Parts: sequence; structure tokens; C-alpha cells
Amino acid sequence: MEKEEQSYKKSKNIVGIIQSCLILILIVLIIFIMVNISRLQGTARVINYAGLVRGATQREVKLEITENQNDELIKYLDDILNDLKYQNGQYNLVDLQDKEYHDKLQILSDYWEELKKEIKAVREVGYQNTDIVNMSEIYFKMADETVSAAENYSERIAVKIRTLELLSVLDMLCLVILIVIQTLAAMKMSVLNKLLEQRAYTDAHTGLPNKDACEVLLNNKETVAKHTACMMFDLNNLKIINDTKGHSKGDQLILNFARLLRNVIPQKDFVGRYGGDEFMAVIYNTSKTEIEDILKQLSREKDRLNSSGNNMPIDYACGWAISDADSECTIQMLLDKADYYMYENKQAYKKSKKS
Repeated sequence: MEKEEQSYKKSKNIVGIIQSCLILILIVLIIFIMVNISRLQGTARVINYAGLVRGATQREVKLEITENQNDELIKYLDDILNDLKYQNGQYNLVDLQDKEYHDKLQILSDYWEELKKEIKAVREVGYQNTDIVNMSEIYFKMADETVSAAENYSERIAVKIRTLELLSVLDMLCLVILIVIQTLAAMKMSVLNKLLEQRAYTDAHTGLPNKDACEVLLNNKETVAKHTACMMFDLNNLKIINDTKGHSKGDQLILNFARLLRNVIPQKDFVGRYGGDEFMAVIYNTSKTEIEDILKQLSREKDRLNSSGNNMPIDYACGWAISDADSECTIQMLLDKADYYMYENKQAYKKSKKS
């Protein structure tokens, strides 16, 4: 039992350390998830506005080719590109922490400046004399690549979040498993402790509560409920059997009497081995009539056992006392009275043997 308790404490400490580590890892994972979610927030808006740049530029080129100048649209594109690069505009765009995206955006922004010069030339000499159509196609591909870079960044962040979530679930699963293991170990230890406690208060020979268990009951200083009885028994012939037939026969006599008491006295009531040849019983919610009936039944069962060829006849002295409505007493006080009456009964038995 001591080794099992040491093993339990050691495993409990190890499990506690592992749990602390798993909790720390879980906290770190949650922080990383929150950071990446923060990065992911707003990327859809960036992708949307990068796409708007792509479409709006094509519209601007078509307008210029058809001689419908739109400076407001050009300014709108300038503002979006500026906000995509520096996040200082009216569109509240976030910074994507991705080198590929920023490289593509820089190329797109630089080419937009060239495209604006070409738009100016269209206004001056007509689109037939410029390379506006070809440049718009090149610009469209650049914008498309920029949008793709932003989408790739967003997907990588999403994959990272899913991976962190999976690791968090596994971490929590490990924590649950450890909690279950620790709970089962604690339950097992509790059962072992109860068994140990039961052994400490159980007479190994008879299986009845031992003297320590009896003392626990007697040390209760509370006043007993009315109609509680205490009985004391003492085997009369144990010493003779030990001396003439050996202690193994004496042990058998003790066991036979213990079984007799336990069979006769109701299971709800207490029966214990108080000493070597002494037994005590506490009967709750009883009456004098019931006690007398128990003693009569015990005497009948004793006679039946003795008459069945038993070579170790059972004989005992008995005394009992019961609480009543007119006095307050403890179990110990009842036992003292019962013990006194048992002593008188034993003395009477000795006198009858002499005569």
C-alpha cells in the first residue's frame, strides 16, 4: 500500500507537470490564433480593392479611348493604390505582411504612373498614336498578379489558423485524457484508502469491527437517541478450550460465536469484537421486548449448534442496558452498565459450576 501511495504521488506530480505544460502550450496556441486572425481580418477588403483597381483601370482606359475623360476616376485609383501601399487613406485598408504581394503592388503602382502618362498622351494626340491598349493589357495582368498574391497570402494565413486550431484541439484532448487518468487514479487511491481503513477497523479473524472500531463508537460523546441498547458478551469456556484443545480450536470457537451473533442481531445494528473473548453490540431504535427476543433467539441458535455434534460447545455471559426517556447517556455509559450486568451474569455462571 505504501509503494502504491508513493507511486500515485509520483505519477500525480508528473501528470501535474505535463498538464501545466499543455496548458501553457494551449495559451501560446490561442495567442498565435488570435494574432493570425487579426492578420486575416481585412485581407478580403484588400483583395476586393486590388480587384477594383484592375477593373476600374480598364474602365478608365475605355473612357479615354472614347474621349470621355474622367479625372475623378483617376484620382479614385490614385487613392486606392496609395492606401494599398501605405494604409493612410479613407478606405481603412490593412497591411499584408507579405513580400511577394508588396513587390507586385510596387510594380503595379509604378506602371500606373506610366499608364497615366499614356492617358495624357491619348488626350493630346489620340489613342491611335499611343500604346494605351497594349499597356492596359499589361497593367491588367499586373493587377491580376497582385490580387493573386493577396489571395495566396490570405490562404496561407487561413491554413496556419486551421493548423493552430487542430493543434489546440489535440492539446485539449491530451488535457482531457490526463484529467480522466488523474481522476481514475484518484478514485483507485480512494478505494485503496477505504480498504486500508476498513482493514484497520476490521478484526482479521472474525471479519467483525475490531476493538479500534468499537473504541471509535464509544468515544462519541454525543447523547444517544432514546431506545438505544448496548449488549456485552463474554465467552465462558474459551480459556479451557485453548488449554485443552489448542488455540486453533479456540479461534474456531470465537469465529463460531461471531457468526452466531451476526446472524441473530439485525444487519442494521453494530456487532464488534471488543477483546479476545468479549463482543459488544449496539441496537438502535429498539425496545426491551426486542432485546429479550434477540437474546432468546441467540440462546436457541446456541443450543441448536451445541446439540449438532459440536465438540466445542458455546457458552457465554451476557449483560445489556437500554436508554430510556428519563435519562441522557452516551454509548460508553450504556456499555459500562451492560458490562456490569455481564460481570454479574458471569459470576453467577461460575457459582453454578461450583455447586
